[in-house]
Amino acid sequence: MARRSRLSGVLTALFALLVVGAFVGTLVFLYKKSGKEPPKVVTAKPEVTDIERKAVASGSIVPRKEVLIKPRVSGIVRKLHVEPGDTVKEGDLVAEIAIVPDVAQLTTAESELDSARIALGHAEKEYRRGEDLFAKKLISRREQADLKLTRDLRRAEVRAAARRLQVVKEGAAKGDQQANTLVRSTVTGTVLEVPIEEGASVIESNTFNEGTTVASVADMSDMIFLGQIDEADVDKLREDMAVNIKVGAIDDKIFAGTLEYIAPKGNELEGAIQFEIRAALAPEEGFVIRAGYSANAEIVLERREKVLAVKESLLQFDGDQAYVDVEVAPGAFERRDVTLGVSDGINIEITGGVEADTTIRKPDPTPKS
Repeated sequence: MARRSRLSGVLTALFALLVVGAFVGTLVFLYKKSGKEPPKVVTAKPEVTDIERKAVASGSIVPRKEVLIKPRVSGIVRKLHVEPGDTVKEGDLVAEIAIVPDVAQLTTAESELDSARIALGHAEKEYRRGEDLFAKKLISRREQADLKLTRDLRRAEVRAAARRLQVVKEGAAKGDQQANTLVRSTVTGTVLEVPIEEGASVIESNTFNEGTTVASVADMSDMIFLGQIDEADVDKLREDMAVNIKVGAIDDKIFAGTLEYIAPKGNELEGAIQFEIRAALAPEEGFVIRAGYSANAEIVLERREKVLAVKESLLQFDGDQAYVDVEVAPGAFERRDVTLGVSDGINIEITGGVEADTTIRKPDPTPKS
């Protein structure tokens, strides 16, 4: 009986010991699992490569010269003779305008014609009476000539008043080949836009009003890139620099261009100062460049060939001083100050501080507490 009691006590103690051991082991496992793993060391070596520093400008492709064709009289568009895409020459008919006479001008012109006719009737009577008196030798030849001159002047006034009335009514006098009601192209090129329809009202172009645009015409063989560039890059630009132009609508094609204009004054766009630039686009056979295509222009500001460079992600900074962590022994690293050159945003030139066979540790991205 006593022996059985001792055996039972031993088993109970063993069971308790196993439970305690399992509990302690679980705690140790959870503690180790919750602990942070040591950071993995990532290293890289400098490499010899080419580096280009580029400036990118966004903009669009536009014709160098786009001319807006405007009417010289106000009225209603009677007929349009062109549509977008048509090719026109200088002097070609674009549209016809039907005059809507101004009431005040029409009344004045009619009144002037009536007055001229009355004056002509009186001059005709005076001239006929003078001829009778001259035949009877009651007046001199000079007086008779003066009466004839007065009659001729009154006839000319009637003709002038009639022409003015016709211009007010119809926009041109009879027989006028350059009628103001005929809108003609002032340049040779392609019609880009016709923003009005037949029957629309138009306003003449004068010193007080720019007038209604009937059509826009441009030379599509002379296209340019017009864009904006950030103020941080504009000081490095020079005229005649080579430009690579990527047109959004044309895949896998880079067009060559030449920088020909840099604006002397910047404009604020979306909180940043931007400067306008213009680059001539070299023509390419087999490609149709349409006005208004969006485009980006890349301008190489600096270029270094076969230089020692590292990834910018390997750099660290202490104020303005750049440095890297270099391996001096297996698993041991020390700080090494470096001097920098040109960067393309990914790789940066190293002009001093490390060699080609140097092993550099990538900084731990975890911020230091």
